[in-house]
Amino acid sequence: MQPGAPGESTRVIGAAQAADLSKVGHTDADVKFMQGMIHHHAQAIDMVNLLKTRTAHEEMRKLGLRIELSQDDEIKMMRRWLEVRGQEVPGEHAHHQPGAPLMPGMLTPQEMETLAAAKGAGFDRLFLELMIKHHEGAVIMVDELFASPGAGQDSEIFQFASDVVADQRAEIDRMGAMLATLKEFHQ
Repeated sequence: MQPGAPGESTRVIGAAQAADLSKVGHTDADVKFMQGMIHHHAQAIDMVNLLKTRTAHEEMRKLGLRIELSQDDEIKMMRRWLEVRGQEVPGEHAHHQPGAPLMPGMLTPQEMETLAAAKGAGFDRLFLELMIKHHEGAVIMVDELFASPGAGQDSEIFQFASDVVADQRAEIDRMGAMLATLKEFHQ
């Protein structure tokens, strides 16, 4: 049902017309967010891959598996979202290219090298500190998206971005608790 103008009656319209009336689409900011978040998630998976061979703690491995599975699924969703809209889809390793943009919270090449060189308890502590920074960056990316006029209105983007904030904040809390325990245990 579409309400009429003042003094006019309501009329019945079809679903296609109703969807078209909303004029909700994606913006350049939405596209940049999805492309940037693919880079961001890909680096988190790189970090988790380091974790697999550098920690002795089962809790750390479980954390890594949760991050890997969720980020991998989200990368697939973001790629599909971009493809359906005819937008450029970043390559799987595009974030490794010289000059690739560093989204908020992403590790510099030097930070990745330092993490890759660490082992044992030092690795665990550094991994948690850097992954917390990484996750905080994802929340900043969502805040920047929602601050862009007209962005984040597409229902898929809105749901995904909202989920990113909830998931990342929950993992930040979990990793903060793990970090506190780790520091207490290794003092």
